Amino acid sequence: MAESFKMAQIFACSQSETLAKSIADAYGIPLGKVITLNFSDGEFQPSFEDSVRGSRVFIVGSTHPSSKNLMEMLLMLDAAKRSSARHITAVMPYFGWARQDRKDKPRVPIAAKLVAKMLETAGATRIITMDLHADQIQGFFEKPVDHLYASTIFLPYLRSLNLEDLTVASPDMGGSKRAYAYSKFLESDVVICYKQRAKANVISHMALIGDVKGKNVVLVDDMVDTAGTLTHAANLMMERGAKSVRAVCTHPVLSGNAYEKIEKSALEELIVTDSIPLKQESKKIKVVSCAKLFAEVMQAVHNNKSISSKFLM
Repeated sequence: MAESFKMAQIFACSQSETLAKSIADAYGIPLGKVITLNFSDGEFQPSFEDSVRGSRVFIVGSTHPSSKNLMEMLLMLDAAKRSSARHITAVMPYFGWARQDRKDKPRVPIAAKLVAKMLETAGATRIITMDLHADQIQGFFEKPVDHLYASTIFLPYLRSLNLEDLTVASPDMGGSKRAYAYSKFLESDVVICYKQRAKANVISHMALIGDVKGKNVVLVDDMVDTAGTLTHAANLMMERGAKSVRAVCTHPVLSGNAYEKIEKSALEELIVTDSIPLKQESKKIKVVSCAKLFAEVMQAVHNNKSISSKFLM
């Protein structure tokens, strides 16, 4: 016999309130009310203002810096668990700390694994996220993970541009699989950038594998942080004779002087989702909303229906 649930409820962590409101609108239900008590020392306590007993609860919150965003998600999950919610889904459009998915040198943490364990301990019974930095992070969880791909919303936009002589590019070797997947659907060539770093976020050398002369290039990546790699790659490609360079990056972390770099670069356009709210406006940045994608997947999850149609990659 199928399980019986009260109507699904959607709540937002403060950092993702705008996106959560859009998701709730697309889902067709009001966003649940949360009140946060803030103490003078910086401690805070979120509180659900609606009963969640026996409900399927979706808590929407990306865990980009600062660490307060992760802490808020953990507290919300714990509150839902202690309020007798039947199922608790952490909807994390951007899964932070994902770059620390392995030990790449001695005596360092595997932060992505730690975050996964904390989410489960706090009460998450399911995770819905998008474009993880590394696919294997799904294996860090003992609970179901629905790993969505922003390609389902980016590809229709790219096709609408009707670009001739299109070439898909990866800004580094690690993103080659993603670039090849995009090229398959766009029926285009692929080029790869090979880079070496002097230290984190600092590129010492970059080389281009492939020909971009006379091509309209689309760089594809899961996130853009300082925008150093992306703008360096765009400038290099224009120097090598590309007609135009635009970039598709799912998560606009955009830290430091990233906005300034983008404005001064050869990039014609940077296309991102609203998984992380932009810190400032930019004429070069185009935001494509992921709200409808998440709403449809959340509805399918609530009604125990397949979501395989949402996986283009």
